Amino acid sequence: MVTIFLPLVAGALLLALPRESRLSARLGGTAVALATFGMLLAERDAQWSVRWLSRPFTAAFHFGATPVSFWICLLLALCTACAIATTRVPRARDFVALLLALEGTMLGLFLARDLLVFALFWDLMLLPVFFALLGWGEHPATAWRYFIYNFAGGLTLLLATAAFGVVYGSTDVIGRSGAQLVGAWAPWIYAGFAFAFLVKTPVWPLHTWMPPTYSGLPSPMVAVVSAVQSKTGLYGFLAIGLGLLPFYVHEYAFTLMLLGAISLIYGALVALVQSDAKRIVAYSSLSHLGLIVIAIASANPLALRGALVYIIAHGLFSAALFMVLGYMEEREETRSLLRLGGLAWKNPRLAGALCIAALAALGLPGLAGFVGELVILIGVYQAGYTWPIVVALVAIVLAAAYFIRLYQDLMNGPEIDDVPVRADLTWLEGLAVAPLLAALVAIGVYPTPLLRP
Repeated sequence: MVTIFLPLVAGALLLALPRESRLSARLGGTAVALATFGMLLAERDAQWSVRWLSRPFTAAFHFGATPVSFWICLLLALCTACAIATTRVPRARDFVALLLALEGTMLGLFLARDLLVFALFWDLMLLPVFFALLGWGEHPATAWRYFIYNFAGGLTLLLATAAFGVVYGSTDVIGRSGAQLVGAWAPWIYAGFAFAFLVKTPVWPLHTWMPPTYSGLPSPMVAVVSAVQSKTGLYGFLAIGLGLLPFYVHEYAFTLMLLGAISLIYGALVALVQSDAKRIVAYSSLSHLGLIVIAIASANPLALRGALVYIIAHGLFSAALFMVLGYMEEREETRSLLRLGGLAWKNPRLAGALCIAALAALGLPGLAGFVGELVILIGVYQAGYTWPIVVALVAIVLAAAYFIRLYQDLMNGPEIDDVPVRADLTWLEGLAVAPLLAALVAIGVYPTPLLRP
């Protein structure tokens, strides 16, 4: 419980600092995120529960990590610390407070063992991103598009949660064995959950809020959103779909796989023709997350283990990519591939960091992305599906094409004279992105802890 409220309270206390206290806000925010990381490790098996509703169904403020949410929470704390450490946006105090609020609300969601509490934090986690888009985004319309899409998903989630509680008698069911729902209302309840999860992931055609959000947010915020908030829908399918309504996940597996497969190819093809570096990574996320949706739809135990590895891997390399592209944009004052080139000659450390993150994203053996992709494909094949594997292999080839293009256009080739070239990565920027890259290598070499049943 303290783990959840530490970043929320710390974010509120930061607002008491003078508005121009950028360094204090960064130091304090980074310390809080690192403290949260340590508390998660120390309290891995701890649970806390207080009943707060008895009619028309029982509900409780019940918190505790599941085997899946534990790893995602560690990813969240790490990405938040790395993002805050190098934040240089205007009004940094307010921005860091929003990042801590986002961390706290997402911790509440991933640690919730009660469906009603899960739904509460689902809506609360929208607010920090919405206010960040209003205050630091490129256009207010992006903020409202993000909010309307995701609030619509949150509304169906809340209705499905209420219906589940009335039919089953309790919402204190996440992670509880035997808490499965069947009956006339169950398909409709599953549909409400599934819609919310598919919007948040997102998948085609519910993805149109995502590219402008990812390109419009400042890089520290979008690093956390792409790394972790996009996983809330996937976690919902794992903890709620497969945990409470597995029959209906299997019943509608083809529809789920089809949406994942379309997202795989569509995201890859659109990324291939983008000239905005952040939009390339945004559409690549649409493609990568489609593969995890396919793994979940297969319901194969090995594919699900691969899904967890790929959830963590995608979080690490997407956060690293957005952070490095943010550093580049700060220096070069543009992120257009048409206006950049030859940056590696005077920015070797920046080029090296981008290279490692891009290689992880395109699935190079020895890095975490490859492990996740390989285990998912083997698991999906064991489940008896072949056509999604063919689609996934095509998307993996396309991923190599657009990430090589991204790196080549930005870092190699002739320098463009009218673009100012500034200092290479500072020691603090390198220190911020290094844990993400190191984790990609570590999981790629030794993924066993994430692959346990």
